[in-house]
Amino acid sequence: MYDRDPDRLRALGVAGSLRTGSYNRALLRAAVELSPPAMTIEPFELDHIPLFNYDVEQRGDPEPVARFKHAIADADALLIATPEYQQGVPGVLKNALDWASRPPGKSVLQDKPVAIIGASPGMTGTARAQTQLRQTLAYNNCPTLMRPEVLVARAHEKFDAEGRLTDEDAIKFLRELLVAFSDWSVRVSTRG
Repeated sequence: MYDRDPDRLRALGVAGSLRTGSYNRALLRAAVELSPPAMTIEPFELDHIPLFNYDVEQRGDPEPVARFKHAIADADALLIATPEYQQGVPGVLKNALDWASRPPGKSVLQDKPVAIIGASPGMTGTARAQTQLRQTLAYNNCPTLMRPEVLVARAHEKFDAEGRLTDEDAIKFLRELLVAFSDWSVRVSTRG
């Protein structure tokens, strides 16, 4: 899945929206394009992950869940682009993380470095969702990069009709976050 260059950080990129024209999917694409030379970001789609059900889990992880867990385990770090729905984390993203958090204390998320970015048409640019997401990730002891923050507010003004990030300030902040994330993840990672 990843370029196996030991000097490059392998990050798994996840957008918490299923919508094709999602600003957060576009923001994740921008992150892939803007990633520093020391980092590779591999996007992962959440659209086939079923709703978490303990009874199903007891029979074994469904194939999409197993693929998601394998992709997380294979990555050195996780980059999450979250929308903000009803002032919180979207259900599709929370559900995927619920699956990935199993089994408790031994999950593939355990101690995995994470950076969070987000875009929203609203004025707070996913600030509430990012805060909730940090709380969710704390369960698995995931260190999360606190700064710089990428909170793309008024997203409908920051992307063009093809979904390309065009706002110079947002591009600058995203670049700064990616460089910081790459350096910080290597310091806090358990990848050896």
